[in-house]
Amino acid sequence: MPNGAIFHPDFKPEPFWWEAYRPSADDLVDVPKTARVAIVGAGYGGLATALELHRHGVECVVLEARELGHGASTRSGGAVSGGVNIGKSFTGKSLDPASDRARGLLTDAADAFSTIERLVAEENIDCSWQKTGRFVGAWTRKHYASQAGRVAMLNDAAQSECYMVPRERQREEMASDYYYGGMVVERAACLHPALYYKGLLDAVRRRGIAVCAMAPVGRIVRHNDGWKVGTGRGDIEVDEVVIATNGYTGDLTPNLKRRVIPVASHIIATEELPEGLAASLIPKKRTLSDTRRVLTYYRLSPDHKRVIFGGRARFTAASPEVTAPVLQAMMAARFPQLKGTRVTHCWTGNVAFTLDAVPHMGQDDGMHYLLGCNGSGVAMMTYLGTQTARKIARVANHSNHFDAEDFPDHPLYGGNPWFLPAIGSWYRLRDTIDRMQADWTS
Repeated sequence: MPNGAIFHPDFKPEPFWWEAYRPSADDLVDVPKTARVAIVGAGYGGLATALELHRHGVECVVLEARELGHGASTRSGGAVSGGVNIGKSFTGKSLDPASDRARGLLTDAADAFSTIERLVAEENIDCSWQKTGRFVGAWTRKHYASQAGRVAMLNDAAQSECYMVPRERQREEMASDYYYGGMVVERAACLHPALYYKGLLDAVRRRGIAVCAMAPVGRIVRHNDGWKVGTGRGDIEVDEVVIATNGYTGDLTPNLKRRVIPVASHIIATEELPEGLAASLIPKKRTLSDTRRVLTYYRLSPDHKRVIFGGRARFTAASPEVTAPVLQAMMAARFPQLKGTRVTHCWTGNVAFTLDAVPHMGQDDGMHYLLGCNGSGVAMMTYLGTQTARKIARVANHSNHFDAEDFPDHPLYGGNPWFLPAIGSWYRLRDTIDRMQADWTS
């Protein structure tokens, strides 16, 4: 256990969410010899694909390298958006917000929110679904103006129910003057990510779909008119393969590995706060985030007794001794009321970014894939899995804008994100300079 004043005596270097559902490999399901579709990855995307395939009578099997739920699906902050994050990429380029493509992506992202909301209701998933909206704090006045310029399009294309909150009214959203106002997105929600995962897993199991834990896929080769998929627990012959590995995409699919950038996202959970303090910090119980390049995001725990605070304490994996003090300091900068509050949990998960900041589904060398949700994976992986299944079952009723042939790569990137520490330092410097300039002109 780490030592230090910020760590609670009961500190655990694992997700707070695992108190409710812990990834498990109990009751190992044998890898079948044949199936119509093999899905590699048993996160939200893989399970949503399996669920939708079953609805259309397509037999499938889900293959997971570790315990069920070990990856990002039980490690996120649990925020659910309708696509308002689609935008800036690592290259600095952005989609033209007025373009037909941008509007199409936002429309489909709005459909992603509807999809997860419907799924939670239809499967009766008890995951503390709370449709309380989001507040995105503006790091500078320029950021506030940029947000204001997007409101009309977000409301028109994504039905986001956005509006601006000036700085003088910011305390209606959070007990802090840290930002220069910001944007409210009413059509946003939060949930308990591990219990949502458990609910999807239960729904898949109820339908008798094989979900095979501890079955790492080591090779995929063409076989007859389909594929032979080799796992650590036996081979399986299938007609179709779906890659749903997202932030954990590896050497199995090198063409896809060099198109996604795994970025570590670090999160802490505070100890239970004094009665009334948590409610006063975020009075409308929204999810909060900001417009900094080095993003932070935070919310109350489902029981509204703790703060869950996440961000890029580092862009790569690091120990709690390194990341927890950084995140606790970031949290206290926004909420001085939490200075000295101890941390009970600290954890890390991989977020998959793409070079164009757009999620992607499609086919590569005959295999289907759904990858690169850029921090919006709760809704987006669920949606891309559902859409991929409909495509395989040939029941898709419209062209999905995330299903595009153009999935950019870069000649200097082969899948090893060697540049992340340098980018992290550069982004922090630019954030600091932008804020200093904004404060000087106050």
